[in-house]
Amino acid sequence: MLTLSAEIVEAIHDEVLNPGDLPGRARGKSLEGALGRVDNRLAYGLVGDVYDLAAAYAVAVSQVHCVNDGNKRTAFRTMNAALKLNGVQMTWHAEEVGQIIIRVAQGLMDEAELAEWLRGR
Repeated sequence: MLTLSAEIVEAIHDEVLNPGDLPGRARGKSLEGALGRVDNRLAYGLVGDVYDLAAAYAVAVSQVHCVNDGNKRTAFRTMNAALKLNGVQMTWHAEEVGQIIIRVAQGLMDEAELAEWLRGR
């Protein structure tokens, strides 16, 4: 499976910012550390397919809050980029996926549940 670098995720973040949003990384938070969670899951065989990979990215980015603004938007776009990079094209309903990402960011939906939701789409 193809993965995303911190530079790519940072570029995704820069693209999702709205006027007035605070750019840049949050102090004391590590984007590399967040993405390291995904790398570790891959290294230990805990990522079975592209849906697991995309879910791992969404959880890591949304819950670590490593950027100043746009964490949930960055998490969604990173999840989508992981899917696309690995040959999966999704059609999203903004309201539905927005509510899912909010649940993920709040810790109300875990990686396994998100991956299963993605598979069902």
